[in-house]
Amino acid sequence: MRLDSMSIEEALKLMNQQDRIAVEAVAKVRPAVAAAVRLVSKALSSGGRLFYVGAGTSGRLGVLDASECPPTFSTDPEMVQGIIAGGEQAMFRAQEGAEDCAEDGAAAMDQRLVGDKDVVCGIAAGGTTPFVWGALRRARELGAKTIFLTCVDGIPDEPQVDVVIRPVTGPEVLTGSTRLKAGTATKLVLNQITTISMVQLGKVYENLMVDLRATNQKLWDRGARIISTITGLPRDESMKLLREADGHVKLAIVMHQRKLPLAQASALLKRSEGRLRHALGT
Repeated sequence: MRLDSMSIEEALKLMNQQDRIAVEAVAKVRPAVAAAVRLVSKALSSGGRLFYVGAGTSGRLGVLDASECPPTFSTDPEMVQGIIAGGEQAMFRAQEGAEDCAEDGAAAMDQRLVGDKDVVCGIAAGGTTPFVWGALRRARELGAKTIFLTCVDGIPDEPQVDVVIRPVTGPEVLTGSTRLKAGTATKLVLNQITTISMVQLGKVYENLMVDLRATNQKLWDRGARIISTITGLPRDESMKLLREADGHVKLAIVMHQRKLPLAQASALLKRSEGRLRHALGT
């Protein structure tokens, strides 16, 4: 209650203390996050999609996590999608009232042809967003698996879902501003869902982003460093190998480690379902 009379240092200390609560809250719901990862990885490996649905901060965090998947894991942009109440313009400016229409959430599911191969994760820090509830209920009717991520205790009439992830973060330093602790907890959970799901899909070897495809100078450099780390080759030789593989890190590694030309290395990777460890026989 004394936030407006605290010194800057006192206010920052208070926020630091509160942020730790978000991390602890996420740790407490690890079994639920693991259940969500199992749903998502199974769906994605079977040709399904993951949809994040939210409004305001929750919606923006979902769009952010989805948009990071293609450059990090070389996924098709359709595989993980973020849907925010109010549409694209809501990413940059609040669209008042957009979150209040459950029918719009349901319509978003119909527009994207959500079906029984897909997973829909509704995100509502405060737990009551009608747009999210409408999307989850419609997704369930369409046969999709559903996840509800919220940072408050359960309330009456919540949508029925397959998994509830509930990191309860408590009151915010700035009352009602769920972009703070609740936003932090949400980001942590979304990081875990997509990262560990992609690991399960074979898009990571050790802790390296081997599914990376070099499309700019930064990624060419990163790709060469990954190849060098795994193969022990000098950087210049790693870069040459990466160019021979048309920028595909995983393919370059198979070519070198298994002493195969491009076409045969590509075929081996395909038979291994893209899993580098399987292709290398390690």
